[in-house]
Amino acid sequence: MSDSAAPILIRSSEFEQLRDARGILKQEADAVLRTADQLDGRFCEAVAELLRCRGRAVFTGMGKAGWIARKLAATFSSIGTPAQFLHPAEAVHGDSGCLTGDDVLLALSNSGETEEVLRMLPIPISLGVPIIAITASETNSLARAARVVLPTGRHAEAGELQLAPSSSTTAMLALGDALGLVVSQNRGFTASRFATFHPGGSLGRKLMDVADVMRTGEHLRIARESQTLRETLLASSGSARRTGALMLTDADGLLTGLFTDSDLARLLERRRDGQLDRPVSEVMTRSPATIRGEAKVAEAVHLLGERKISELPVVDDAGRPVGLIDITDLIGDGEG
Repeated sequence: MSDSAAPILIRSSEFEQLRDARGILKQEADAVLRTADQLDGRFCEAVAELLRCRGRAVFTGMGKAGWIARKLAATFSSIGTPAQFLHPAEAVHGDSGCLTGDDVLLALSNSGETEEVLRMLPIPISLGVPIIAITASETNSLARAARVVLPTGRHAEAGELQLAPSSSTTAMLALGDALGLVVSQNRGFTASRFATFHPGGSLGRKLMDVADVMRTGEHLRIARESQTLRETLLASSGSARRTGALMLTDADGLLTGLFTDSDLARLLERRRDGQLDRPVSEVMTRSPATIRGEAKVAEAVHLLGERKISELPVVDDAGRPVGLIDITDLIGDGEG
């Protein structure tokens, strides 16, 4: 490549870069707000179409709109509406065989004149598939072929050149998300069903019940509050998976206190070795924070953070210890 063909690199200052980035974000945010302001009854018609749908929400779009369509198909599927993406170019080469009369087609095109999208429309129309168009206006070819039109409005693209799809695709994505979430709410979609579809990762873990992740059985360290501290430590030294806390109970087996490794370290630092042969009830934390097994892991994470503690006993209806949540088991499940 000759020197004359080499790209010209223009380095702006950090101030200019941040100014430009903030301007782009604000411009895209403004596009979303203006799209929200112009919503009308057609949005409710689209919700009704999807609630009546006995098949799947099939999304299609080309280029950048196609990637938005792929994302929306994934979102709809995750919140209770079976969905898939259909590439418009492949649709006219056999892939339209996935469509049935029970489906709804959601076609995305900012201009509404995308050749590949328009070319495949006769297929769903012939099958009686309702078409919901997400497009800039209601006067283009896609809008005229659709049963319901959700106009995003015309937005200047962000950036100095105002060429790359940015504000338009942001508005398209936000409108699609709003549609999916409103449909989900009207289907009565619950957090427990969301967890069913998201068993992996920190998000799915937060939606699990505490009983599903707590330490139980031989992994617990439980002793009577009347025992000496030395006796409780020796009795629990062989637990299969050592926890950092002893759960103390009364004669009826009800949880009365907690004694942690940190408590032991503080005793030794203060040279209170004699306390080892005194009842553990004298040094335990009485009435510690607890949680029920049917609570969500997210609640346990919040409680651990709010109280600044590392161990959280799990108790049954009567107050007997049945498990323990250790913060080391929840690493990665914090908020954000």
